[in-house]
Amino acid sequence: MLTYFVIAPILIAVFLYLLSSRYIAKLLAILVQAVFLGFTFFLFMQTRESTIITVVGGYEYTLGIVLRADMLSAAFVMLTSFIFLITAIYALNESWSKLYWLLIYIWQGLIIGIFLVRDFFNVFVLFEVATLIVAVLILFLRERRSVFDGLIYIMVNTVAIQFYLFGVAYVYMLTGTLNMDIAAAALAEIAATDPTQLTLPYVLIMTAIIFKCALIPLASWLPKVQGIPRAPSAVAAILSGLHVKCAVFLFLQFQLLFEPIANSDFFLILGLLTAILSIIMAFSQDDIRLILAYSSTAQIGLIVVGLSTGGANYGSLYHIINHAIFKTSLFLTSGMLMQIYKTRDINKITGVFKNSPVLGVAMLLSILAIAGAPLFNGNVSKYFIMDDIAPWLYVTLSVVNFGTIAIFVRYSLMLLGKPDNAEVVVMHKNKLVSVLLLGVISLLTGIFGVWSMNFLFDTQLALSFGSYLEKTIIFFVSVALAVLLCKYRAKMLVQLEYIRNLDLNFRGMCVSVGLFFAVMLLFVGIF
Repeated sequence: MLTYFVIAPILIAVFLYLLSSRYIAKLLAILVQAVFLGFTFFLFMQTRESTIITVVGGYEYTLGIVLRADMLSAAFVMLTSFIFLITAIYALNESWSKLYWLLIYIWQGLIIGIFLVRDFFNVFVLFEVATLIVAVLILFLRERRSVFDGLIYIMVNTVAIQFYLFGVAYVYMLTGTLNMDIAAAALAEIAATDPTQLTLPYVLIMTAIIFKCALIPLASWLPKVQGIPRAPSAVAAILSGLHVKCAVFLFLQFQLLFEPIANSDFFLILGLLTAILSIIMAFSQDDIRLILAYSSTAQIGLIVVGLSTGGANYGSLYHIINHAIFKTSLFLTSGMLMQIYKTRDINKITGVFKNSPVLGVAMLLSILAIAGAPLFNGNVSKYFIMDDIAPWLYVTLSVVNFGTIAIFVRYSLMLLGKPDNAEVVVMHKNKLVSVLLLGVISLLTGIFGVWSMNFLFDTQLALSFGSYLEKTIIFFVSVALAVLLCKYRAKMLVQLEYIRNLDLNFRGMCVSVGLFFAVMLLFVGIF
């Protein structure tokens, strides 16, 4: 029955498009989406007992399209349906056409398909159709800037995905199958005799996946897309909160698939570089959308570091879920700020608390969550990412966390002061409720963080009081230092000016993809 979890959102999309009354269609779609969320929870509970496998079309397992739901993929399916429900509630009163809603719900079905499908080729099909959907949503307003960036997004994705296709062709040549599970067994046998045969397909596939993850040096497309002036807030939120996480999920899957030769050290270094450079970029920006975009790549780098430290890093998996929740809230609230203040300049936005207390509370909860404040979900996931790691890595990740705190200490200054340039805009209750709900969930999944992790991943984790107290003290010291750092930011911008304005055109992105492939091939081949 897993097929219906992919098809149902598409049917909702068609239903939305055909109804004559757009507002009634949206209300019914939200209701159906809420029911669909209940079914995804039921699916997750079923996977706690056993893995569920569906072979589409009744073909043999080796020939058909295979969908598989285990606890991890089912948890991400449930997360996907929840985020789309929240964004649908948020956008209820917005005047987007029925075509917009059609594309949004098709996008949901594609993302769920990526989490469930178990063959190489359909991963390509689903991801590329999702890429086209994102591009159309970017182009939706048909502004010159949107059209240009949308076309760049399509073209550079087309270049990157060629590496994946060549890698899949090589795997098929070696194993004679496109089924991931069957290929894994065949690849393990090949690795036992001649592991060098797997180096080229592994590097080809991972080059495309790392591009989709938006890791340095292939990260420039994500801030460029999310920084489009009039890109819908819901699109930016889903792109950062979910779409990129599909690539992180595939990163984990392909690391397991090529486990005999998978090189975790390379991605550990890459994740650290991504986190550090993205934090510098985010700290140097004045555009609130770009601040959030670069902080997203920093958090993805942190997640990849956790997944590359060895073993089952449940902290990284939990951080994927947490980041989807609080980053969705931050992007949605940024859209509300732009509507109220008619600007994206962080220096021109003040007095959010006085202008809209509910919006201010929702922003504060999400800021505390991403900064890793005690009792919030970001704190719990970062605790387990940094638990039992090498001292040098612990210190490095502490610096990364300090950078995140500094970014959002500055971001939180928008909450204070008087709303001098704010326009009188009546915020619809559905918008305020949706972002406040995400903020409250960020708090609750922090207070009950260990229980949530044990429930989601069927494990038995526990917090050490002494270690948690140590990290709490480090957090408050970091906040104090971050306040001081923000005071001297203007002087630091002279040194950061080159990095701040760093941007790659289409040719630069293509060269980066090629150079990344060459460096990774050399690294994996040697080490």
